[in-house]
Amino acid sequence: MIKRLSLLFALAAAALVAGCSGQQAKAPDATQPTAQATGFKIGIMTGTVSQNEEEFRSAQQLAKKYGARLKHVTYPDNFMNEQETVIAQMVGLASDPDVKVIVAGQAIPGSIAAARKIREQRPDILIGFVEAHEDPQIVNETVDIAVQPDQLERGRTIIAEAAEMGAKNFVHYSFPRHMSQELLARRRDIMKQAAAEKGMHFYFVTAPDPMAEGGLPATQQFVLEDVPREVKKYGAQTAFFSTNCGMQDPLIRSVLSSGGYVPEQCCPSPTHGYPTALGIAVPPDKAGDIAFINAENKRVIAEHNMTGHFGTWIAPESMVAIRAVTNLLVDAVDKKADFKDQATVQKYLQDEAGAAVKIKKYDEQKGNQYLILLDHIVY
Repeated sequence: MIKRLSLLFALAAAALVAGCSGQQAKAPDATQPTAQATGFKIGIMTGTVSQNEEEFRSAQQLAKKYGARLKHVTYPDNFMNEQETVIAQMVGLASDPDVKVIVAGQAIPGSIAAARKIREQRPDILIGFVEAHEDPQIVNETVDIAVQPDQLERGRTIIAEAAEMGAKNFVHYSFPRHMSQELLARRRDIMKQAAAEKGMHFYFVTAPDPMAEGGLPATQQFVLEDVPREVKKYGAQTAFFSTNCGMQDPLIRSVLSSGGYVPEQCCPSPTHGYPTALGIAVPPDKAGDIAFINAENKRVIAEHNMTGHFGTWIAPESMVAIRAVTNLLVDAVDKKADFKDQATVQKYLQDEAGAAVKIKKYDEQKGNQYLILLDHIVY
């Protein structure tokens, strides 16, 4: 779920989330430096702008808050073939004796090996993962805290959202590399079962892996050409879902013109695929204004007479999580917060989101890996 082609923006605050009341609230301003009890440093590893813009921008936001204390590195775009570089980048952060916190988001393959090396060299460092790709049980045993969307519950909620929209068929795009990830494979199986329970036909379609020969362009071209084929085959009451970030733009554009539904993206966010697919330009004074972006997404979709055919989460989950995990671990080093306390983790997430966040542990008995859900909206 990587390779986002979202709209270039520089969010100056964490995003908005709909709370229990259904209202939106602005997140706190993260651009003002915060006084800290100590001067230790914080290391963050994200993808590049081309790989994953939202996560890259979250590191920039944190740099505004922590200044020179924050060290930001990126992993290579072709991370599956360059895992030694991934490990070197993350471990390199620990070579600075002043670094006391390291956060990886997304925690792509190689992050576990890096965390283990850091543990050997620097057991004093607190390590956080956001959207880990590797075995969740190993993640649970390796890092101090991990946060990602509740992928298993999304197997049910996404199907429910598609059914509410009016879908009778559900097309799931993915490829073997993603299906080798336990949570994604289990989510697919849950989707299939949930679809059957609602009388919906489920179809799995293998797409080209953007990491394989042909790269992302081949994957995107496949989606652009295949969506109309699937709509012709199964009818306009067909919902589409893809596990890859790079597929979201062509998927949204193709459904907009061919018909069908996109109940939610792989990484749900108002900025993930929608602005670029819909041709929305965000003026400088609206940068970071998620309410504005939601309104624009809704307006353009309505202009195409496709109201009710698209959905997402009310805010960028990855940005909320990266900011929250980083701030929590920094405060933990400063003896201001307990990262092992679930209520505290939820508070930090909600502080960044500006409203309610549903949270539960991956393993209720041990570990500190949390699965979260933000509210869903329909355009």
